[in-house]
Amino acid sequence: MTPISRPRTGVSLPNLPDVLARSVTVLGSTGSVGVSTLDVISHARNAYGPDAMPVEAITAQRNVKKLVEQARAIKPKLAVIGDKSLYKALKDSVAPDVEVAAGEEAVIAAAARSSDIVLVAIVGVAGLAPALAAVKRGATVALANKECVVAAGDIFRAAVESSGAVIIPVDSEHNAAFQILDLGGGNAIERVTITASGGPFREWSSERMSQATPEQAVAHPNWSMGAKISVDSATLMNKGLELIEAHYLFGLPAAKLGVVIHPQSVVHCLVSYEDGSTLAHLSAPDMRTPIAHALAWPRRISSPSRRLGLTQIGQLSFLEPDLERFPCLKLAEDCLRTGGATPTLLNAANEVAVEAFLGRKLRFLDVSRVVAETLGARDTGLGSGSPSDLEAVLELDRTARRLARDACGRLAALA
Repeated sequence: MTPISRPRTGVSLPNLPDVLARSVTVLGSTGSVGVSTLDVISHARNAYGPDAMPVEAITAQRNVKKLVEQARAIKPKLAVIGDKSLYKALKDSVAPDVEVAAGEEAVIAAAARSSDIVLVAIVGVAGLAPALAAVKRGATVALANKECVVAAGDIFRAAVESSGAVIIPVDSEHNAAFQILDLGGGNAIERVTITASGGPFREWSSERMSQATPEQAVAHPNWSMGAKISVDSATLMNKGLELIEAHYLFGLPAAKLGVVIHPQSVVHCLVSYEDGSTLAHLSAPDMRTPIAHALAWPRRISSPSRRLGLTQIGQLSFLEPDLERFPCLKLAEDCLRTGGATPTLLNAANEVAVEAFLGRKLRFLDVSRVVAETLGARDTGLGSGSPSDLEAVLELDRTARRLARDACGRLAALA
């Protein structure tokens, strides 16, 4: 299978000034990854000069206050708010030389504007259309949204092949794999293993998890992340989505992909080769490290991220995941092997279930039950084939969300 993200040996190294002159668009700038991205850019300007990494555009969905704050500090050419009702609040608060727009189409248009790098940090399938807009114009896309590849992997691959876009993964695990595969040339791979911290409930019993609150689920032991991805980490769905993402990004079959629990979150990925070698990528758990790598690739630049101190950590441990206590990972592994439209169904159902849990309308353990029930609909013909275009993906996504909301209602009534 042709990979979407292709680590390449022998890439000519650009001059550092050329790297720093690259213009950047940040889609989803007010979320945790977006904030970290602007922190990396601000650090680069302090380290290399005020003109480093000019920002073409920043976008947010509703957090207009934060977007205004960022526009004043980072000075983009364009600021976009996804919620049209907040246009006036944005327009009245930013500098007059900053262009302002609002609405979903404006976010997509921002992705299509001429910039060298588009960092996609919009959470969920909402990031799919903007990401594809950037891919179709042949941009370098720093991809921090795993859901769009999970939901539309074949379509994403076709767009990359057609446009010649460069995809650099930003998720710590996939960015780590990208770096290791870049060193090893991607040849003779025996296995790629991504790591999981195990989340806040790693040592909890199923009985205790049945009473888990949203506040407990988002309290990740190692990473500072948004609410949705934090819950995905707590259920281990995040690792399942990352397996599917790795399948598409690197063109690897399910048999060559695996997950291991690593509570310290220091080793992010291990790549084993046929000669018996295993290469590991280590760094402190800080998203600014892979972001800086993605923005500067194939060069490296100074980053404000935390540094790794192995003697302070003292011990690195690795465990097999418990698929009985964390069935979301098993559901995702099944979808990886089944293929077709099942990853689209999985992603949509999970987004609905997590939203319901965060809204206190669903119990924690019912997240996996909603996903399983929605996936069961494929037995009736739903999702029997792979969607052929973006509209087919979005239609399947809408149908799966309706089924998932129905399942949430039934399970809430039984609570």
